[in-house]
Amino acid sequence: MLKTYFKLAYRNITKDKAYSIINISGLAIGLASSILILLWVQNELSYDKFHKNAGQIYRLACDLGDSKTVGTPAGMPAGLKAEMPIVKNTVRIRPSSTTLLETGNKKFQEERAFFVDPSFMDVFSFPLLKGNRATALKEIDAVLITQEMATKYFGKEDPIGKIIRKDNKENVIVTGVLANTPANSDLQFDFILPMASLARTNDDLKNSVWNNFNFYDFVQLDKNFNPSAANLSGLEKQMDQIFHKHDPGMKANFQLQPLTKIHLAPERQGDLPGHGNAQYVTIFFIIAILILVVACINFMNLATARSARRAKEIGLRKVAGAVRGQLIFQFLSESVFISFLSLFLALGIVSLFLPVFNELANRKLVINILDAKLWLSFFGIALLTGLISGSYPALFLSGFNPVKVLKGNVKSMGGNLLFRNTLVVIQFMVSIVLLVGTVVIYNQLKFIKERNPGFEKANLLYVPMTGDMWNKQQAFKDELKGNPLTSDFTVITDLPSNLGAWTVSVDWDGKDPKSQLSFPVMGVNEDFTHTFRIKLAAGRSFSREFKTDSGSYMINEKMAAIMGLTANTAIGKPLTLWGNKGTIVGVVKDFNFKPVQQAMEPLVMLFNKIGGYTVVRTLPGKTNATIKALGKISQELNPAYPFKFDFLDQDMANLYKGEQQMGNIFNLFAALGIFISCLGLYGLSAFMAEQRTKEIGVRKVLGAPIFSLVYLLSAGITRLILVAICIAIPLSWYAVNSWLAGFAYHINVSWVVFFIASLAALSIAWLTVSYESIKAATVNPIKSLRTE
Repeated sequence: MLKTYFKLAYRNITKDKAYSIINISGLAIGLASSILILLWVQNELSYDKFHKNAGQIYRLACDLGDSKTVGTPAGMPAGLKAEMPIVKNTVRIRPSSTTLLETGNKKFQEERAFFVDPSFMDVFSFPLLKGNRATALKEIDAVLITQEMATKYFGKEDPIGKIIRKDNKENVIVTGVLANTPANSDLQFDFILPMASLARTNDDLKNSVWNNFNFYDFVQLDKNFNPSAANLSGLEKQMDQIFHKHDPGMKANFQLQPLTKIHLAPERQGDLPGHGNAQYVTIFFIIAILILVVACINFMNLATARSARRAKEIGLRKVAGAVRGQLIFQFLSESVFISFLSLFLALGIVSLFLPVFNELANRKLVINILDAKLWLSFFGIALLTGLISGSYPALFLSGFNPVKVLKGNVKSMGGNLLFRNTLVVIQFMVSIVLLVGTVVIYNQLKFIKERNPGFEKANLLYVPMTGDMWNKQQAFKDELKGNPLTSDFTVITDLPSNLGAWTVSVDWDGKDPKSQLSFPVMGVNEDFTHTFRIKLAAGRSFSREFKTDSGSYMINEKMAAIMGLTANTAIGKPLTLWGNKGTIVGVVKDFNFKPVQQAMEPLVMLFNKIGGYTVVRTLPGKTNATIKALGKISQELNPAYPFKFDFLDQDMANLYKGEQQMGNIFNLFAALGIFISCLGLYGLSAFMAEQRTKEIGVRKVLGAPIFSLVYLLSAGITRLILVAICIAIPLSWYAVNSWLAGFAYHINVSWVVFFIASLAALSIAWLTVSYESIKAATVNPIKSLRTE
C-alpha cells in the first residue's frame, strides 16, 4: 500500500509540473536556509567541546568592583591546587606580544603565540602530530608549532629539532607539531612557548604575585565533582577566601566559567578575539524556525489551491470505499515524499552556497557526510516538515463530501477559511518583523560606522615600535619630523581600539576608601591630542616646555566626574597611579575607546615612557607615499624586523565585525523568508482565483471592468495583510528595542521604520496577488462559463 501511495505522489508531482516546481523549490529554499542557520548555531554551541576533559575544565574569572575581567594572578593556580584537593590540575596562559621569528631566509612577525605551563598538554586535548606530549614543553627553549606553521617555515622538511630565531636574540627548538587549531576553539594560536622562558623576565612569575591580574588561569576539577550551581558557588567562596589570605585589601570575587560556555558567556575585559554572542544564537535559531514555518505554510496554501483539481479524485475514492484515514495517510505520504525531494534539493543548495555563507559569516562550516547524527537530524527535519506542512491539506481534502464533490459543488466546502487566513497573517507578520529588523540593523550599523568617536579616526595609520625602534627613538622621531608626510605623529602605549592596561591602583583626595574601581590606563606623549584631533575640556596637553610633565597626568571628563570634579576644577588636583603621585594638567573631552555596546568609561593618561605604537596622521591623498616613507625609515633604523603597519579606522571597524556579519546574515535570510511568503501568497491567490472562476466570468459578461475584478480578488488579501501589520508592529518594536538595548549608544527607532516596512509588505503582497488576479480577470468569460 505504501508503495502505491508513493506512486500516486510521483504521478501527481509530474502531472502538474508548474505547481510541483513552485512547491518543491519553496520547501527546498526554506530547508536550505534553516540548515545553513542551524549549522552556524551548532558551530557556536560546539566551542571547545572536543577536549577530552572539557566537562572538568573551568576558566577563572574575576569581579573587581565594577569591572568584570578574565585576567587572574600568576600565583593563584598553584595556591588553589595546594589548598583545594578537588583541583586536580591547573594551567596558566599568557598571550605573547608581537614576536619576530626567523629561520633561514624566512622572517615573520607572529601575533598568535601563547606562553603556557607544561600542564597545558595534559589539561587540553589539542592533537600533537609529532613529538612527545609528556616532555614537549619541559625545556625552557622549546616551542610547539602548528602544522600550518611547520609548512610555512620548513616546507616538507621534518621540523622536529629545527631551530627558530626568536626576537633576533635567542634560539628556540621545535619539540612538537600540533594539528591546526580547530576553528571552534576560543584558544587560537600558532605557537606554544613554555612559561619558564617568560619567567626569566616577568616579575609576576618570579614572585608568584596575587595582586596583578595578567594571566588566563584554568583549573581542571576532579572527574567525580558534581558541577551543580550550589557546588560551584561553594568552590568560588573557597577561592575567594584563599585569595584574601594573600591579599586582604583587594576586593575580588572569583567565578568558575565552564570551558564549553566561555564562547557565549557575557563578554568580559580581556576576552580573547572571536568571542561569541548568545543573543545572536537565539535570534538566528528563531529565524531558522520561522523560515521553516513560513515554508510549511507556503506548502499548505499551494496544496489548498489545488484542492478543486483533486476533488473528483477524492470523491471517487470515497465512493469506491476508501476511508478517511487512508486518504489522510495518502496525502501525508505525498507531502513527506515532496519534503524529502526538497531535502535533497536543499542539500544541493547548501553544498553550492556553503562557501559563500562561510565567507559571509567568517566561519569554516562543513557538512560531514560520515556524521550519522547529522544525517539523522536532516531526515528528522524533513519528516517533521512533511508531516506539519501536509497535515492541514490532508485533513481538509480527506473531509470532502463525495456527493457534493461529484455534483461539482466544491466551493461550498471551501475548507476552514479562518485557518487559511491565519496562515497568511502569520506569514506576513513574520515578513514584516523581518523587514523591520533589516531596516533597524542597517541603520544601527550605519550609526556605528558614522558615529564620531571623539577623535578623527580617518587617515591614522600606526606602526608597532618593535626591535631596536624604541632604543633609537630620538633618531626615529627626527626622521619623522623631517619629512612633511610623517611629521604629524604621536607615540602611545596602547591603541584606543584595544586598551590592554587596567588597574585599581588609582587614588585621589576624597576617594571613598571602600571604593574599588578598575580604570583603563594609556600612555601618551605631547603630540597625542593634536595628532588624534582630540579636544581639551580644560587645562593643557603634555608639553615639552614642562619637564615635570613626565610625572603628570591627563584624564577624560568621565574620570573627572568619578572624582567628583568638573573639568575645570580637576586641573591642578593630585592623582596617584601605581603609587606615583602627580598632578592633573589636562582634561580631554570623552572619546570612545570601547565598542558602542559599552558606555563611556573613565581614563587615566600618563606620560609615555615605554613605547608601544607610533601613530601617523597622513595627508589627504598621500597615504601610499607616507607608507613608503615609513617603510624606508623602518628599514634604516630597524632592519632586523619586517615593516608592518595598520589603519586605526579598520581596527575600530573590526570591533563591530560580529554585528556586521550578523546584519549580513539576517538580511540574506530575511529576503529568503519574504520570498517564500510570496510563494505562499501566490498559492492562496491562485486558490481564490480558481474558486471564483465562474463568478468572474459572470461579472465580465455583465460588464465589470478589469480593475474592479482585480480589486475584488485583492481586497481579502489586503485585509489580511492589514491584520498582520497590526500584530507585527508591536512584536517588531519589542524585538528591535530588545536588540538595541545591548548598545550603550544606539539609534532611536522612528515610526517611519514601521510605516515603510508595512508599506513594503503591502506592496509585495499586491504585486504577488496581482499576477493571478489580472490573469483571472483577463480570461475570456466563455472559457470560464463553458464548464458550468
